[in-house]
Amino acid sequence: MKLGERVGLNVRNLRSSRGLSQEQLALAADVDRSYISEIELAKNSASIDVLERIALALEIDPQELLNKRG
Repeated sequence: MKLGERVGLNVRNLRSSRGLSQEQLALAADVDRSYISEIELAKNSASIDVLERIALALEIDPQELLNKRG
């Protein structure tokens, strides 16, 4: 699995586990909802700054977005 796909799956899984919609996450991370969708589908790569904002919105360490999930 490519890193962008892994990040996308992690964003989606972490967002869902917190009961957040893409819109809610986008608002909390100060990005467009469609950008969250593109990240989750690995259609767009997020910058380090955006990944950090997403991690803050999810209340996780940014490293968790890169972790392999079992």
